[in-house]
Amino acid sequence: MPVSPMATLASQSDEPLTPAGRLFVRPEMNQVIHCAVGLKNPIDIDSVIAQVRSSVMLRHPRFCSLLVRDPDGREHWRRTHIDLDRHLVVLDSPVSATESDDESSVNEYLADLSTSSGLSEDKPLWEIHLLLAHKCVIFRLHHALGDGVSLMSMLLACCRREDDPDGVPKIGSVGNRRNGMAGKRRGWWEWVYYYWRVLWSFLEMAWFSLIFVVEFILRSLWVCDRKTVIAGGAGVELWPRKLATARFRLEDMKLVKKAVPNATINDVLFGVVSSGLSRYLDHRGPNVLQDGLRMTGVAMVNLREQPGLQDLSELMKDNSGSRWGNKFGMILLPIYYHKSGADPLQYLKTAKAMIDRKKQSLEAYFSYKIGYLIMTCLGSKVAGLLNYRIVCNTSFTISNVVGPQETIMIGDNPITYMRANSSSLPHVPLLNPLYRHSQCTW
Repeated sequence: MPVSPMATLASQSDEPLTPAGRLFVRPEMNQVIHCAVGLKNPIDIDSVIAQVRSSVMLRHPRFCSLLVRDPDGREHWRRTHIDLDRHLVVLDSPVSATESDDESSVNEYLADLSTSSGLSEDKPLWEIHLLLAHKCVIFRLHHALGDGVSLMSMLLACCRREDDPDGVPKIGSVGNRRNGMAGKRRGWWEWVYYYWRVLWSFLEMAWFSLIFVVEFILRSLWVCDRKTVIAGGAGVELWPRKLATARFRLEDMKLVKKAVPNATINDVLFGVVSSGLSRYLDHRGPNVLQDGLRMTGVAMVNLREQPGLQDLSELMKDNSGSRWGNKFGMILLPIYYHKSGADPLQYLKTAKAMIDRKKQSLEAYFSYKIGYLIMTCLGSKVAGLLNYRIVCNTSFTISNVVGPQETIMIGDNPITYMRANSSSLPHVPLLNPLYRHSQCTW
């Protein structure tokens, strides 16, 4: 029986989803990322459309492909023609029924999107919502298209710098890692000390990796946190959501981290999370919980060779260590409840000690590789179930990404703020910090 040219072309152009991409299209893990971009001036629809049409986004294979399934149920990408009108949602009127400010209205709209029905599979898995009354553009992107680093890099490729309208936002170059002893003349005792430190670091890595990997496996099976008011209940991912925004000046966070030697901004961030959740639990039910109660979070870790944002040309290379897609692992981050009156800096010290041990382990790499192996050998259903159980057996999710560090524009309109969140996981607290300029927004 002859095969039509169109069918042959479709068959040749179909590309299988990556294992991580297949995980994110499972019904229990169907994740959509929302990035809200606030603009300084009223939105010029024609200017935004022209910017999108000329952007690299419409030339990227993932953004020009349908999600299709073969007779065996395996997912593939199939190239298709883009009808931009089907991807644009223009709202002229305020999105909130109450007379609230723009920030509250946008947050309310994002919260509604996080529990909506998801993206239609009869078109590529992305949308752009224009909230004209609130001068806000919302990019709605399925997680199967890529992770936060990939998608933020794509978004920046669609923007231009305010000080140079023809230039794309700057992205840091990859730094070469050099051996600390290279090019230096050392005495034999210094070499002995150096190799002793290397051996000791290896032993610490092996020990912490063993402990954390065993804990990770147990969490995916049956070990779970004690139920608290932040744990929600059955079907919590479908409950109505409330999205709130908090802003911290990076200068203030840098000032706090100086109080603890060798602390980082991420240490301060997690110390704030620990302190905030303890205060919230103490407010909701004083004298109800035992002091020192453990609550466990799930954090996403970028596994690319270059930390932070990526050059889009590097992401598009198949042989690049920073290739496009979902390349992240998961780690478990425990925090401990303490009653009011606890030293705030103690939260930072505890967070730093714990995160330092996590950095010495291979927990994130293990979670990525074991997930890949399970997906390949046992299929997406088993991998999705185990991933869902890890989330159900913990108390909160935290995933941060670095945004642009300069003033940028979209459609010749300066961007005033950016914030991101995702569709609901079976967690009540979903924390999505985004670093931009001199501010951390979440």
